[in-house]
Amino acid sequence: MAGIRNGRPYRRLVAAQKALGLPCWWCGHNIPTNVDGRTHPLAFTLDHEVPLSKGGSLLDPANARSAHRRCNSARGNRTAPQLQPQRRASRNW
Repeated sequence: MAGIRNGRPYRRLVAAQKALGLPCWWCGHNIPTNVDGRTHPLAFTLDHEVPLSKGGSLLDPANARSAHRRCNSARGNRTAPQLQPQRRASRNW
């Protein structure tokens, strides 16, 4: 399955999800577009709501989520909603 992540359908899914400009589904903060996508911890990554190791589909757009690289890594393959941090509301000035 690792080879398919370099394939055209996966790259299309990543591009489509990134083009939506959604915030990180894990922490709720915006994902910057001006950082190095390969190394920066706040860079965009494609996350899967149902982890692949738990039977989630790699190419299903309904399973695709926008995430920061560090949020995606910190989440691992956990699925329990209580493990997800609370989304932060904007500051009240």
